[in-house]
Amino acid sequence: MSAPPHPDAETQPIRRERPRRRVGALRWAFALLLAAGAALAVLPDQVGLDTRSPFAQVIAFRPLMVAGLLVLVVLGALITVFARRFWPVPVALAVVALIGAALVLPRTVPVTTTPTAGGPTLKVLAANVYEGRADADSLAALIEAEDPDVVSIPESGANYESQLAPLLEPMGYRTAASVGPWERDVTGNTVVWADRLGDVRTRIGEDTRFPYVEITGGGLGELRFVAFHSVAPVPRSVATWRSDLSEVQKWCSSGSPAIIAGDFNATLDHSVFRDTIAGCGDAAAQTGNGLAGTWPTWAPQWLGPQIDHVLATAPITAESFETRLVPGSDHRAIVATLRLPAS
Repeated sequence: MSAPPHPDAETQPIRRERPRRRVGALRWAFALLLAAGAALAVLPDQVGLDTRSPFAQVIAFRPLMVAGLLVLVVLGALITVFARRFWPVPVALAVVALIGAALVLPRTVPVTTTPTAGGPTLKVLAANVYEGRADADSLAALIEAEDPDVVSIPESGANYESQLAPLLEPMGYRTAASVGPWERDVTGNTVVWADRLGDVRTRIGEDTRFPYVEITGGGLGELRFVAFHSVAPVPRSVATWRSDLSEVQKWCSSGSPAIIAGDFNATLDHSVFRDTIAGCGDAAAQTGNGLAGTWPTWAPQWLGPQIDHVLATAPITAESFETRLVPGSDHRAIVATLRLPAS
């Protein structure tokens, strides 16, 4: 005759199940906490946090962070082979990584557009010369080699222009700076245009921290070309940075043809930049080069953010986009060929 079951025998499995459920819940909580931290770094623009520090600075490196997350996801998946209960961590991180990748990767695919029949091309060069420290002879040689129609040179005022202009005049170029010799080069912008454009008109705009230069008329017709430079979004200047970028909207949404080129200190990952350029196309993204880093030059091109841009209102479209090195500058110069409408 068998002994009667112990009165606690039926409740024993329940006592074992509760610790397992508690451990499982903690595991998911840890995974979601990691995913939330990753999302704050990779996706702050989705909730408007990228307009303030430190997110305004961090999000510029979103492509790099997405790549890093994908590496962590793969490593996490390998760990689950030996520790299956670890699987919530790579799954949660994979969701954030895939959303980030979906926002970044389209810039590597050229935009298919219908070429404007009979429209002329305009070649644009933009080169930040790092507080006027870039070698003027090298920049002049680059302009001679590329033969652009217009050039935007951020961080150059009358002092740098005085070095560059004598080198460019024999090549058939004219120059105009936005600040005089009493101002530091870092506060100015210089515009360069080819003599073949004829008598263009220049205008200095002081709506931004660093005065820009706008040219129009002559061979440009109604098209306005703007040499532009925004303040960098360092912690104490984020508000000014947002204000500078907001000025771009007056060209992109005016209904008049415009090309804005220079250093915007913003990437297409910044929501404030995307919002203000609505109505303009980005030459790099249109040609599938939207992840080509332009700063700093000491880092590989795939590592740095793309903060220098050539923007143009529709139906102007980009046909090519390339980067070049200028000795003495911490930015890569960019060269873009744009197709203008026939009219």
